[in-house]
Amino acid sequence: MRKFDVELAAGFFLLLGIISLAFLSIKLGRLEALGAGGYTLSADFDRAGGIRRGAAVEIAGVEIGKVKDISLKDYQAHVELLIYGDVKIQEDAIASIKTKGLIGEKYVQISPGGSDRILKNGERIRETESSIDFEELISKYVYGKV
Repeated sequence: MRKFDVELAAGFFLLLGIISLAFLSIKLGRLEALGAGGYTLSADFDRAGGIRRGAAVEIAGVEIGKVKDISLKDYQAHVELLIYGDVKIQEDAIASIKTKGLIGEKYVQISPGGSDRILKNGERIRETESSIDFEELISKYVYGKV
């Protein structure tokens, strides 16, 4: 009888440890276990410039969402952005693909607009700026086209 109580307690603590590990993995990995809260906007860029699914979407250096999907649409990079529910994006906002540091990861920066109209789920950010292509810039400098 005594052996059964020890095994039961050990099993309980093992189960508690697995649940705690799963919870921490979800929170620290910023995964969404039961679906993400928020709404989806889209933006079309001439060049995606290395942006990936799951990349951050920021305003003023604060993460407000994630890149949900990237596809090709009318020979442009069609990027879907998942914006957290409490953040409102104006109709005349500008979406830009930026790099953290000189060779860091890519993210989408949104510069707020001044319009009173707020974009709703499924709408598109019309003003976009593609990422800077450093190879093209260096090539222009080397061959004297700058």
